[in-house]
Amino acid sequence: MENLNEKSTKRRPLEWWERRKLENNGCHSQDWSAIRLCDATDLNNIRNVEFVGAVSVGRLDSSEGSRIENARLENCVVGDNAVIRNIGSHIRNCLIEPGAKIINTGKIDFEPEALCGVGTEVSVLDETGSRPVTIFPGLSAQLALLMARAPKWNERHLKPLVEQKIEKRAPLHRIGAGSLVEGCGSIVNVSIDPDVRIIGARNLRNGSIVNNTAAGRSFTFVGSGVDAENFIIEDGSVDAGVILRNCYVGQGSMLSNGFTAHDSLFFANCSMENGEACALFAGPYTVSMHKSSLLIGCQTSFMNAGSGTNQSNHMYKLGPVHWGILERGVKTSSDSYLMLGAKIGAFSLLMGQHKTHPDSSQFPFSYLFGDEKGATVVVPGVMLRSCGLLRDEQKWPTRDRRLKRKLPLHDRIIFDVLSPLTVENMLTAIDVIDHLLTRQADDDRYLRYRGMKFTRASLERSRHMYQLAIYKYLSIRIGDLGFPKKDEGAKAEEWVDIAGLPMTRSDLQSVMESATIEEMERRFSEAFDKYAELERKWIGARFGENWRRNPEVIADYSLEFDRMIEEDRARYLDDLAAQNEMLAL
Repeated sequence: MENLNEKSTKRRPLEWWERRKLENNGCHSQDWSAIRLCDATDLNNIRNVEFVGAVSVGRLDSSEGSRIENARLENCVVGDNAVIRNIGSHIRNCLIEPGAKIINTGKIDFEPEALCGVGTEVSVLDETGSRPVTIFPGLSAQLALLMARAPKWNERHLKPLVEQKIEKRAPLHRIGAGSLVEGCGSIVNVSIDPDVRIIGARNLRNGSIVNNTAAGRSFTFVGSGVDAENFIIEDGSVDAGVILRNCYVGQGSMLSNGFTAHDSLFFANCSMENGEACALFAGPYTVSMHKSSLLIGCQTSFMNAGSGTNQSNHMYKLGPVHWGILERGVKTSSDSYLMLGAKIGAFSLLMGQHKTHPDSSQFPFSYLFGDEKGATVVVPGVMLRSCGLLRDEQKWPTRDRRLKRKLPLHDRIIFDVLSPLTVENMLTAIDVIDHLLTRQADDDRYLRYRGMKFTRASLERSRHMYQLAIYKYLSIRIGDLGFPKKDEGAKAEEWVDIAGLPMTRSDLQSVMESATIEEMERRFSEAFDKYAELERKWIGARFGENWRRNPEVIADYSLEFDRMIEEDRARYLDDLAAQNEMLAL
Protein backbone atom coordinates (compact mmCIF):
# COMPACT_ATOMS: atom_id res chain seq x y z
CA MET A 1 0.00 0.00 0.00
CA GLU A 2 1.31 3.48 -0.86
CA ASN A 3 2.49 5.52 2.12
CA LEU A 4 0.03 8.40 2.53
CA ASN A 5 2.68 10.70 3.98
CA GLU A 6 4.98 10.09 0.99
CA LYS A 7 2.06 10.78 -1.33
CA SER A 8 1.28 14.09 0.41
CA THR A 9 4.87 15.33 0.04
CA LYS A 10 5.56 14.14 -3.51
CA ARG A 11 6.36 17.13 -5.76
CA ARG A 12 4.01 17.64 -8.71
CA PRO A 13 2.90 20.36 -11.17
CA LEU A 14 0.34 22.93 -10.05
CA GLU A 15 -3.37 22.50 -10.57
CA TRP A 16 -5.11 25.42 -12.30
CA TRP A 17 -6.79 26.53 -9.10
CA GLU A 18 -3.46 26.47 -7.22
CA ARG A 19 -1.99 28.82 -9.80
CA ARG A 20 -5.00 31.11 -9.36
CA LYS A 21 -4.60 30.98 -5.59
CA LEU A 22 -0.92 31.91 -5.79
CA GLU A 23 -1.68 34.80 -8.17
CA ASN A 24 -4.30 36.06 -5.77
CA ASN A 25 -1.58 35.95 -3.08
CA GLY A 26 0.57 38.33 -5.12
CA CYS A 27 2.81 35.66 -6.72
CA HIS A 28 4.13 35.73 -10.30
CA SER A 29 5.80 33.41 -12.78
CA GLN A 30 6.48 33.55 -16.51
CA ASP A 31 6.15 29.77 -16.70
CA TRP A 32 3.89 28.23 -14.07
CA SER A 33 4.41 24.80 -15.64
CA ALA A 34 7.97 24.77 -14.21
CA ILE A 35 6.72 25.14 -10.64
CA ARG A 36 6.34 22.08 -8.39
CA LEU A 37 4.72 21.67 -5.01
CA CYS A 38 3.11 18.90 -2.97
CA ASP A 39 -0.27 18.20 -1.41
CA ALA A 40 1.08 19.32 1.97
CA THR A 41 2.08 22.75 0.67
CA ASP A 42 -0.21 25.30 2.32
CA LEU A 43 -0.64 27.95 -0.37
CA ASN A 44 -1.81 30.47 2.21
CA ASN A 45 1.82 30.56 3.37
CA ILE A 46 3.18 31.64 -0.04
CA ARG A 47 2.72 35.38 -0.65
CA ASN A 48 4.35 37.98 -2.88
CA VAL A 49 6.78 35.51 -4.43
CA GLU A 50 8.23 35.72 -7.95
CA PHE A 51 9.08 32.30 -9.39
CA VAL A 52 11.74 32.19 -12.13
CA GLY A 53 12.71 28.97 -13.89
CA ALA A 54 12.21 25.62 -12.15
CA VAL A 55 11.18 26.01 -8.52
CA SER A 56 10.04 23.20 -6.24
CA VAL A 57 8.37 23.79 -2.86
CA GLY A 58 7.87 21.19 -0.13
CA ARG A 59 5.57 21.02 2.87
CA LEU A 60 4.63 24.37 4.40
CA ASP A 61 2.86 23.76 7.67
CA SER A 62 1.22 26.70 9.41
CA SER A 63 1.67 25.06 12.80
CA GLU A 64 5.47 25.02 12.18
CA GLY A 65 5.53 28.69 11.17
CA SER A 66 6.97 27.84 7.76
CA ARG A 67 6.22 30.25 4.94
CA ILE A 68 7.59 31.96 1.83
CA GLU A 69 6.83 35.63 1.37
CA ASN A 70 8.34 38.74 -0.24
CA ALA A 71 10.95 36.81 -2.21
CA ARG A 72 12.23 36.03 -5.70
CA LEU A 73 13.13 32.36 -6.20
CA GLU A 74 15.04 31.27 -9.30
CA ASN A 75 15.82 27.60 -10.00
CA CYS A 76 15.52 26.58 -6.36
CA VAL A 77 14.41 23.53 -4.41
CA VAL A 78 12.76 24.42 -1.11
CA GLY A 79 12.64 21.72 1.57
CA ASP A 80 9.84 20.98 3.99
CA ASN A 81 8.98 23.59 6.62
CA ALA A 82 11.49 26.14 5.39
CA VAL A 83 11.05 29.84 6.16
CA ILE A 84 11.89 32.43 3.50
CA ARG A 85 10.88 36.03 4.18
CA ASN A 86 11.79 39.49 2.97
CA ILE A 87 14.52 38.77 0.40
CA GLY A 88 15.80 42.07 -1.00
CA SER A 89 17.02 40.72 -4.35
CA HIS A 90 16.72 36.98 -5.03
CA ILE A 91 17.62 33.41 -4.15
CA ARG A 92 19.02 31.56 -7.17
CA ASN A 93 20.29 28.07 -8.05
CA CYS A 94 19.98 26.88 -4.48
CA LEU A 95 18.84 23.86 -2.49
CA ILE A 96 17.10 25.08 0.65
CA GLU A 97 16.97 22.08 2.96
CA PRO A 98 14.14 21.25 5.38
CA GLY A 99 13.75 23.61 8.31
CA ALA A 100 16.17 26.23 6.96
CA LYS A 101 15.28 29.87 7.64
CA ILE A 102 16.25 32.79 5.39
CA ILE A 103 14.95 36.09 6.72
CA ASN A 104 15.56 39.77 5.87
CA THR A 105 18.51 39.01 3.59
CA GLY A 106 19.66 40.78 0.41
CA LYS A 107 20.43 37.89 -1.90
CA ILE A 108 21.67 34.32 -2.06
CA ASP A 109 23.16 33.28 -5.37
CA PHE A 110 25.07 30.29 -6.73
CA GLU A 111 26.88 30.10 -10.06
CA PRO A 112 26.58 26.61 -11.57
CA GLU A 113 30.29 25.68 -11.40
CA ALA A 114 31.13 27.45 -8.13
CA LEU A 115 33.38 25.44 -5.78
CA CYS A 116 32.38 27.54 -2.76
CA GLY A 117 35.89 28.29 -1.54
CA VAL A 118 37.08 24.69 -1.77
CA GLY A 119 40.44 24.61 -3.55
CA THR A 120 41.36 28.22 -2.71
CA GLU A 121 45.15 28.63 -2.52
CA VAL A 122 46.28 30.53 0.56
CA SER A 123 49.65 32.28 0.20
CA VAL A 124 50.73 31.63 3.76
CA LEU A 125 54.16 32.51 5.29
CA ASP A 126 55.60 33.86 2.05
CA GLU A 127 53.08 36.30 0.55
CA THR A 128 54.46 35.80 -2.96
CA GLY A 129 52.64 32.46 -3.21
CA SER A 130 55.66 30.17 -3.23
CA ARG A 131 54.26 28.16 -0.28
CA PRO A 132 50.56 27.81 -1.16
CA VAL A 133 48.18 25.81 1.03
CA THR A 134 45.10 24.48 -0.76
CA ILE A 135 42.14 24.56 1.63
CA PHE A 136 39.24 22.12 1.79
CA PRO A 137 36.83 20.89 4.49
CA GLY A 138 38.61 18.51 6.83
CA LEU A 139 42.04 20.12 6.39
CA SER A 140 44.22 19.37 9.43
CA ALA A 141 46.86 21.67 10.87
CA GLN A 142 49.41 18.91 10.32
CA LEU A 143 48.71 18.45 6.61
CA ALA A 144 48.55 22.21 6.05
CA LEU A 145 51.95 22.68 7.69
CA LEU A 146 53.50 20.14 5.34
CA MET A 147 52.06 22.01 2.36
CA ALA A 148 53.58 25.27 3.59
CA ARG A 149 56.92 23.99 4.87
CA ALA A 150 57.68 21.48 2.09
CA PRO A 151 56.56 23.38 -1.04
CA LYS A 152 58.48 21.26 -3.57
CA TRP A 153 57.07 18.04 -2.11
CA ASN A 154 53.64 19.64 -2.02
CA GLU A 155 53.78 20.66 -5.67
CA ARG A 156 55.09 17.32 -6.82
CA HIS A 157 53.22 14.88 -4.56
CA LEU A 158 50.45 16.30 -2.36
CA LYS A 159 48.84 18.92 -4.55
CA PRO A 160 47.75 16.43 -7.25
CA LEU A 161 46.13 14.30 -4.51
CA VAL A 162 44.29 17.34 -3.14
CA GLU A 163 43.10 18.30 -6.62
CA GLN A 164 41.78 14.77 -7.15
CA LYS A 165 39.97 14.95 -3.83
CA ILE A 166 38.37 18.25 -4.75
CA GLU A 167 37.37 17.06 -8.24
CA LYS A 168 35.52 14.08 -6.74
CA ARG A 169 33.66 16.29 -4.29
CA ALA A 170 30.41 17.63 -5.72
CA PRO A 171 29.94 21.27 -4.69
CA LEU A 172 27.06 21.70 -2.24
CA HIS A 173 25.00 24.69 -3.36
CA ARG A 174 22.75 24.60 -0.34
CA ILE A 175 21.36 26.26 2.72
CA GLY A 176 21.54 23.37 5.17
CA ALA A 177 18.71 21.82 7.18
CA GLY A 178 17.86 23.77 10.32
CA SER A 179 20.24 26.60 9.47
CA LEU A 180 19.43 30.29 9.99
CA VAL A 181 20.38 33.14 7.63
CA GLU A 182 19.04 36.43 8.95
CA GLY A 183 19.69 40.11 8.35
CA CYS A 184 22.50 39.53 5.85
CA GLY A 185 23.61 41.45 2.78
CA SER A 186 24.99 39.55 -0.19
CA ILE A 187 25.77 35.82 -0.07
CA VAL A 188 27.23 34.52 -3.34
CA ASN A 189 28.61 31.01 -3.90
CA VAL A 190 28.62 30.16 -0.20
CA SER A 191 27.71 26.63 0.85
CA ILE A 192 26.04 26.54 4.28
CA ASP A 193 25.90 23.33 6.30
CA PRO A 194 22.99 22.19 8.51
CA ASP A 195 22.47 23.94 11.87
CA VAL A 196 24.72 26.88 10.93
CA ARG A 197 23.74 30.39 12.07
CA ILE A 198 24.57 33.45 9.97
CA ILE A 199 23.19 36.64 11.45
CA GLY A 200 23.96 40.11 10.09
CA ALA A 201 26.85 39.20 7.78
CA ARG A 202 27.59 42.02 5.32
CA ASN A 203 29.20 40.19 2.39
CA LEU A 204 30.06 36.51 1.94
CA ARG A 205 31.48 35.34 -1.36
CA ASN A 206 32.99 32.04 -2.51
CA GLY A 207 33.14 30.10 0.72
CA SER A 208 31.99 27.09 2.71
CA ILE A 209 30.60 27.30 6.22
CA VAL A 210 30.98 23.81 7.65
CA ASN A 211 29.43 22.16 10.69
CA ASN A 212 30.66 18.70 11.76
CA THR A 213 28.90 18.51 15.13
CA ALA A 214 26.02 16.35 16.20
CA ALA A 215 22.54 17.88 15.99
CA GLY A 216 22.03 20.69 18.47
CA ARG A 217 25.75 21.16 19.24
CA SER A 218 26.82 23.46 16.42
CA PHE A 219 29.59 25.96 17.16
CA THR A 220 29.75 27.35 13.63
CA PHE A 221 28.60 30.98 13.53
CA VAL A 222 29.01 34.00 11.27
CA GLY A 223 27.89 37.28 12.81
CA SER A 224 27.29 40.96 12.23
CA GLY A 225 29.28 42.93 9.68
CA VAL A 226 31.44 40.00 8.56
CA ASP A 227 32.96 40.45 5.09
CA ALA A 228 34.63 37.30 3.74
CA GLU A 229 35.80 36.12 0.32
CA ASN A 230 37.50 32.86 -0.69
CA PHE A 231 37.24 31.14 2.66
CA ILE A 232 36.29 28.07 4.64
CA ILE A 233 34.93 28.38 8.18
CA GLU A 234 34.83 24.91 9.72
CA ASP A 235 33.37 24.52 13.21
CA GLY A 236 34.54 28.04 14.00
CA SER A 237 33.01 31.40 14.90
CA VAL A 238 33.55 34.65 12.98
CA ASP A 239 31.74 37.73 14.29
CA ALA A 240 31.63 41.50 14.81
CA GLY A 241 33.04 43.07 11.66
CA VAL A 242 35.74 40.53 10.82
CA ILE A 243 37.20 40.85 7.31
CA LEU A 244 38.66 37.72 5.67
CA ARG A 245 40.30 37.16 2.30
CA ASN A 246 41.69 33.74 1.34
CA CYS A 247 41.46 32.20 4.81
CA TYR A 248 40.70 28.96 6.60
CA VAL A 249 39.16 29.15 10.09
CA GLY A 250 39.36 25.83 11.89
CA GLN A 251 37.66 23.97 14.69
CA GLY A 252 36.97 25.89 17.87
CA SER A 253 38.57 29.09 16.55
CA MET A 254 36.98 32.45 17.32
CA LEU A 255 37.61 35.62 15.29
CA SER A 256 35.81 38.81 16.31
CA ASN A 257 35.83 42.56 17.03
CA GLY A 258 37.04 43.89 13.70
CA PHE A 259 39.91 41.45 13.21
CA THR A 260 41.18 41.40 9.62
CA ALA A 261 43.15 38.69 7.85
CA HIS A 262 44.28 37.69 4.40
CA ASP A 263 46.04 34.56 3.20
CA SER A 264 46.03 33.12 6.71
CA LEU A 265 45.15 29.83 8.41
CA PHE A 266 43.68 29.50 11.89
CA PHE A 267 43.61 26.08 13.48
CA ALA A 268 42.13 24.60 16.65
CA ASN A 269 41.03 27.02 19.38
CA CYS A 270 42.69 30.17 18.05
CA SER A 271 41.29 33.42 19.50
CA MET A 272 41.83 36.55 17.39
CA GLU A 273 40.36 40.01 18.03
CA ASN A 274 40.92 43.60 16.90
CA GLY A 275 44.27 43.15 15.16
CA GLU A 276 45.50 41.99 11.78
CA ALA A 277 47.03 38.88 10.23
CA CYS A 278 48.77 38.55 6.88
CA ALA A 279 50.19 35.26 5.58
CA LEU A 280 49.93 33.85 9.11
CA PHE A 281 50.04 30.14 9.91
CA ALA A 282 48.24 30.24 13.26
CA GLY A 283 48.67 26.81 14.78
CA PRO A 284 46.49 25.63 17.68
CA TYR A 285 45.84 28.09 20.52
CA THR A 286 47.32 31.19 18.87
CA VAL A 287 45.88 34.25 20.63
CA SER A 288 45.93 37.92 19.61
CA MET A 289 43.49 40.32 21.27
CA HIS A 290 44.73 43.89 20.65
CA LYS A 291 43.92 46.46 17.97
CA SER A 292 47.50 47.43 17.20
CA SER A 293 48.86 43.91 16.70
CA LEU A 294 50.04 42.62 13.34
CA LEU A 295 51.07 38.99 12.87
CA ILE A 296 52.62 38.59 9.44
CA GLY A 297 54.58 35.93 7.62
CA CYS A 298 55.13 33.66 10.59
CA GLN A 299 54.25 30.26 11.97
CA THR A 300 52.92 30.05 15.55
CA SER A 301 51.25 27.73 18.04
CA PHE A 302 50.22 28.24 21.66
CA MET A 303 51.25 31.86 21.14
CA ASN A 304 50.03 34.94 22.99
CA ALA A 305 50.60 38.28 21.25
CA GLY A 306 50.86 41.43 23.36
CA SER A 307 49.51 44.79 22.23
CA GLY A 308 51.52 46.38 19.45
CA THR A 309 53.13 43.10 18.41
CA ASN A 310 54.57 43.53 14.93
CA GLN A 311 56.79 41.82 12.37
CA SER A 312 58.38 42.82 9.06
CA ASN A 313 58.39 40.52 6.05
CA HIS A 314 59.12 43.10 3.33
CA MET A 315 62.46 44.88 3.08
CA TYR A 316 61.92 46.44 -0.35
CA LYS A 317 64.45 44.34 -2.29
CA LEU A 318 62.67 41.18 -3.42
CA GLY A 319 59.21 41.83 -1.99
CA PRO A 320 57.49 40.19 1.01
CA VAL A 321 59.52 36.99 0.84
CA HIS A 322 60.77 36.93 4.44
CA TRP A 323 59.09 34.70 7.00
CA GLY A 324 59.84 33.18 10.37
CA ILE A 325 58.92 30.71 13.07
CA LEU A 326 57.75 31.43 16.59
CA GLU A 327 58.01 28.02 18.14
CA ARG A 328 55.42 26.60 20.50
CA GLY A 329 54.41 28.81 23.43
CA VAL A 330 56.13 32.08 22.46
CA LYS A 331 54.73 35.23 24.09
CA THR A 332 55.33 38.78 22.92
CA SER A 333 55.25 41.84 25.15
CA SER A 334 53.63 45.16 24.29
CA ASP A 335 55.26 46.89 21.31
CA SER A 336 57.56 44.01 20.45
CA TYR A 337 58.96 43.97 16.92
CA LEU A 338 60.67 41.18 15.01
CA MET A 339 62.41 41.56 11.66
CA LEU A 340 61.93 38.35 9.69
CA GLY A 341 63.43 35.88 8.96
CA ALA A 342 63.91 34.72 12.50
CA LYS A 343 63.32 31.67 14.63
CA ILE A 344 62.32 32.11 18.27
CA GLY A 345 62.74 29.22 20.70
CA ALA A 346 59.83 27.52 22.42
CA PHE A 347 58.12 29.15 25.41
CA SER A 348 60.19 32.32 25.16
CA LEU A 349 59.18 35.92 25.86
CA LEU A 350 60.00 38.47 23.16
CA MET A 351 60.42 42.10 24.26
CA GLY A 352 61.54 45.21 22.39
CA GLN A 353 62.89 45.58 18.84
CA HIS A 354 64.76 42.71 17.17
CA LYS A 355 66.47 43.44 13.85
CA THR A 356 69.33 40.94 13.62
CA HIS A 357 67.34 37.87 12.46
CA PRO A 358 67.95 35.88 15.66
CA ASP A 359 67.73 32.09 15.86
CA SER A 360 67.09 31.24 19.52
CA SER A 361 65.63 27.80 18.83
CA GLN A 362 68.44 26.15 20.83
CA PHE A 363 67.50 28.22 23.89
CA PRO A 364 63.87 27.52 24.87
CA PHE A 365 62.23 29.19 27.88
CA SER A 366 64.23 32.42 27.40
CA TYR A 367 63.74 36.15 27.73
CA LEU A 368 64.73 37.97 24.54
CA PHE A 369 65.32 41.72 24.91
CA GLY A 370 65.89 44.09 22.00
CA ASP A 371 68.56 46.67 22.79
CA GLU A 372 68.76 50.25 21.53
CA LYS A 373 70.36 49.11 18.24
CA GLY A 374 67.87 46.31 17.58
CA ALA A 375 70.23 43.52 18.65
CA THR A 376 68.84 40.59 20.61
CA VAL A 377 70.00 40.06 24.19
CA VAL A 378 69.06 36.57 25.43
CA VAL A 379 68.63 35.47 29.02
CA PRO A 380 68.31 31.69 28.53
CA GLY A 381 66.02 29.47 30.56
CA VAL A 382 64.59 32.17 32.80
CA MET A 383 60.99 31.39 31.79
CA LEU A 384 61.40 27.99 33.50
CA ARG A 385 60.98 29.60 36.90
CA SER A 386 57.66 31.19 35.89
CA CYS A 387 54.65 29.83 37.76
CA GLY A 388 52.53 30.67 34.69
CA LEU A 389 54.26 28.11 32.50
CA LEU A 390 52.78 24.97 34.03
CA ARG A 391 49.49 26.82 34.53
CA ASP A 392 49.34 27.22 30.74
CA GLU A 393 49.90 23.51 30.27
CA GLN A 394 46.96 22.74 32.58
CA LYS A 395 44.56 25.32 31.15
CA TRP A 396 44.93 24.49 27.44
CA PRO A 397 43.08 21.14 27.56
CA THR A 398 40.26 22.67 29.62
CA ARG A 399 39.82 25.39 26.99
CA ASP A 400 39.43 23.02 24.06
CA ARG A 401 36.18 24.24 22.54
CA ARG A 402 36.00 21.18 20.29
CA LEU A 403 35.42 18.59 23.00
CA LYS A 404 31.95 19.54 24.25
CA ARG A 405 30.72 19.59 20.66
CA LYS A 406 31.65 15.94 20.06
CA LEU A 407 33.52 16.83 16.88
CA PRO A 408 35.64 14.54 14.75
CA LEU A 409 38.93 16.28 15.64
CA HIS A 410 41.06 17.29 12.66
CA ASP A 411 44.05 18.68 14.58
CA ARG A 412 46.08 16.39 16.86
CA ILE A 413 47.46 18.27 19.85
CA ILE A 414 49.98 17.26 22.53
CA PHE A 415 49.92 19.84 25.32
CA ASP A 416 53.20 18.95 27.09
CA VAL A 417 55.54 21.84 27.90
CA LEU A 418 58.39 19.48 28.79
CA SER A 419 58.62 17.11 25.82
CA PRO A 420 61.33 15.47 23.69
CA LEU A 421 61.36 18.68 21.62
CA THR A 422 62.04 21.14 24.44
CA VAL A 423 64.22 18.74 26.40
CA GLU A 424 66.39 18.02 23.35
CA ASN A 425 66.87 21.76 22.88
CA MET A 426 67.81 22.18 26.54
CA LEU A 427 70.35 19.37 26.26
CA THR A 428 71.79 21.08 23.18
CA ALA A 429 71.74 24.44 24.96
CA ILE A 430 73.85 23.06 27.82
CA ASP A 431 76.52 21.98 25.31
CA VAL A 432 76.40 25.37 23.56
CA ILE A 433 76.62 27.19 26.89
CA ASP A 434 79.65 25.13 27.92
CA HIS A 435 81.32 26.12 24.64
CA LEU A 436 80.40 29.80 24.96
CA LEU A 437 81.74 29.95 28.51
CA THR A 438 85.19 28.96 27.22
CA ARG A 439 85.33 32.08 25.06
CA GLN A 440 86.33 35.60 25.96
CA ALA A 441 83.60 38.22 25.96
CA ASP A 442 83.71 41.06 23.44
CA ASP A 443 84.66 44.59 24.47
CA ASP A 444 81.07 45.33 25.53
CA ARG A 445 81.18 42.24 27.83
CA TYR A 446 78.76 40.22 25.72
CA LEU A 447 79.27 36.81 24.17
CA ARG A 448 77.77 36.58 20.66
CA TYR A 449 76.16 33.59 18.95
CA ARG A 450 73.75 33.29 16.00
CA GLY A 451 72.89 36.97 15.96
CA MET A 452 72.29 37.06 19.74
CA LYS A 453 74.11 38.50 22.76
CA PHE A 454 74.60 36.79 26.13
CA THR A 455 76.18 37.78 29.42
CA ARG A 456 78.42 35.26 31.13
CA ALA A 457 76.34 35.42 34.30
CA SER A 458 73.07 34.62 32.46
CA LEU A 459 74.67 31.63 30.76
CA GLU A 460 75.95 30.24 34.05
CA ARG A 461 72.52 30.60 35.70
CA SER A 462 70.67 29.14 32.72
CA ARG A 463 72.82 26.02 32.68
CA HIS A 464 71.59 25.12 36.16
CA MET A 465 67.96 25.92 35.34
CA TYR A 466 68.07 23.74 32.24
CA GLN A 467 69.48 20.90 34.33
CA LEU A 468 66.68 21.25 36.89
CA ALA A 469 64.03 21.23 34.14
CA ILE A 470 65.51 18.13 32.51
CA TYR A 471 65.51 16.25 35.80
CA LYS A 472 61.95 17.45 36.43
CA TYR A 473 61.00 15.99 33.06
CA LEU A 474 62.69 12.70 33.87
CA SER A 475 60.98 12.47 37.26
CA ILE A 476 57.58 12.93 35.57
CA ARG A 477 58.17 10.50 32.71
CA ILE A 478 60.15 7.77 34.46
CA GLY A 479 58.39 7.60 37.82
CA ASP A 480 58.80 4.25 39.53
CA LEU A 481 59.56 2.45 36.26
CA GLY A 482 63.17 3.58 36.11
CA PHE A 483 65.13 4.47 33.00
CA PRO A 484 64.21 2.51 29.86
CA LYS A 485 66.87 0.08 28.75
CA LYS A 486 69.25 1.55 26.20
CA ASP A 487 69.63 -0.76 23.23
CA GLU A 488 73.18 -1.27 22.02
CA GLY A 489 73.93 1.11 19.18
CA ALA A 490 70.48 2.71 19.26
CA LYS A 491 70.37 6.39 18.42
CA ALA A 492 67.80 8.83 19.73
CA GLU A 493 65.41 9.88 17.01
CA GLU A 494 65.03 13.49 16.00
CA TRP A 495 61.67 15.05 16.86
CA VAL A 496 59.76 17.79 15.03
CA ASP A 497 56.73 19.84 16.05
CA ILE A 498 54.10 19.63 13.33
CA ALA A 499 51.55 22.29 14.31
CA GLY A 500 50.99 21.04 17.86
CA LEU A 501 51.92 17.40 17.27
CA PRO A 502 55.44 16.33 18.33
CA MET A 503 56.50 13.38 16.21
CA THR A 504 59.69 11.67 15.14
CA ARG A 505 61.41 12.59 11.93
CA SER A 506 61.06 9.00 10.67
CA ASP A 507 57.28 9.08 11.24
CA LEU A 508 57.12 12.38 9.39
CA GLN A 509 59.00 10.81 6.51
CA SER A 510 56.48 7.95 6.40
CA VAL A 511 53.69 10.54 6.18
CA MET A 512 55.40 12.21 3.24
CA GLU A 513 55.83 8.87 1.47
CA SER A 514 52.14 7.97 1.81
CA ALA A 515 50.19 7.45 -1.39
CA THR A 516 46.88 9.03 -0.33
CA ILE A 517 45.67 11.87 1.85
CA GLU A 518 43.74 9.38 3.97
CA GLU A 519 46.94 7.42 4.63
CA MET A 520 48.77 10.62 5.58
CA GLU A 521 46.10 11.55 8.10
CA ARG A 522 46.09 8.02 9.48
CA ARG A 523 49.84 8.16 10.05
CA PHE A 524 49.48 11.50 11.83
CA SER A 525 46.88 9.89 14.09
CA GLU A 526 49.17 6.92 14.73
CA ALA A 527 51.98 9.29 15.73
CA PHE A 528 49.60 10.97 18.15
CA ASP A 529 48.46 7.66 19.64
CA LYS A 530 51.97 6.27 20.17
CA TYR A 531 53.50 9.52 21.44
CA ALA A 532 54.05 8.27 25.00
CA GLU A 533 55.56 4.98 23.79
CA LEU A 534 58.00 6.72 21.43
CA GLU A 535 58.85 9.31 24.07
CA ARG A 536 59.93 6.61 26.51
CA LYS A 537 61.98 4.92 23.79
CA TRP A 538 63.64 8.27 23.08
CA ILE A 539 64.51 8.73 26.76
CA GLY A 540 66.20 5.35 26.76
CA ALA A 541 68.33 6.20 23.74
CA ARG A 542 69.06 9.86 24.51
CA PHE A 543 70.19 9.87 28.15
CA GLY A 544 73.62 8.48 28.93
CA GLU A 545 75.06 7.41 32.25
CA ASN A 546 75.81 10.98 33.35
CA TRP A 547 72.04 11.63 33.52
CA ARG A 548 70.99 8.25 34.89
CA ARG A 549 71.08 9.15 38.56
CA ASN A 550 69.31 7.09 41.19
CA PRO A 551 65.65 7.98 41.84
CA GLU A 552 66.44 9.87 45.06
CA VAL A 553 68.84 12.24 43.31
CA ILE A 554 66.39 12.88 40.45
CA ALA A 555 63.64 13.49 43.02
CA ASP A 556 65.84 16.06 44.79
CA TYR A 557 66.45 17.97 41.55
CA SER A 558 62.73 17.80 40.80
CA LEU A 559 61.90 19.23 44.22
CA GLU A 560 64.38 22.06 43.68
CA PHE A 561 62.62 22.84 40.40
CA ASP A 562 59.25 22.85 42.20
CA ARG A 563 60.62 25.16 44.93
CA MET A 564 61.80 27.57 42.23
CA ILE A 565 58.26 27.65 40.81
CA GLU A 566 56.68 28.13 44.23
CA GLU A 567 59.07 30.96 45.07
CA ASP A 568 58.03 32.71 41.87
CA ARG A 569 54.38 32.15 42.72
CA ALA A 570 54.91 33.54 46.24
CA ARG A 571 56.71 36.63 44.90
CA TYR A 572 53.92 37.21 42.43
CA LEU A 573 51.22 36.93 45.09
CA ASP A 574 53.15 39.27 47.41
CA ASP A 575 53.49 41.83 44.62
CA LEU A 576 49.81 41.48 43.80
CA ALA A 577 48.83 41.99 47.44
CA ALA A 578 51.02 45.10 47.65
CA GLN A 579 49.44 46.51 44.50
CA ASN A 580 45.92 45.83 45.79
CA GLU A 581 46.81 47.53 49.07
CA MET A 582 48.15 50.54 47.18
CA LEU A 583 44.92 50.74 45.15
CA ALA A 584 42.51 50.14 48.04
CA LEU A 585 39.93 52.74 49.01
